[in-house]
Amino acid sequence: MKIFVDENIPLMTVRALRGMNHDLVDIRGTVDEGMIDDALWEIIQREGRLLITTDKGFTQHRDKLHHGILIVRLRQPNRYKIHQRVMQAITRFTAEEWPGLLVVMRDVVQSVWRAGEKG
Repeated sequence: MKIFVDENIPLMTVRALRGMNHDLVDIRGTVDEGMIDDALWEIIQREGRLLITTDKGFTQHRDKLHHGILIVRLRQPNRYKIHQRVMQAITRFTAEEWPGLLVVMRDVVQSVWRAGEKG
């Protein structure tokens, strides 16, 4: 699966996803790090990648066509908790299910929206 991880996703998660043979782009340490969300969104869509982030601002795209959005929103995040929630979501949905899917992983619950579905 083609994945784009924002700079707030732990390196242990990047390594684990690469170990699962995902085609992964990590923005950390590149010229694009710190880029505004709209420009980042354009790159992600052009490359056809699932976005993994902790930035809730990307929920604004939930009703648009996209390649998948995974947002981790925890009360007291740390790299281990973020990693755990990312890995739970990645293994729950297949590559074919991610397009159009927005998944918000919270401490205990998760919310799932499919683009084009109402409430």
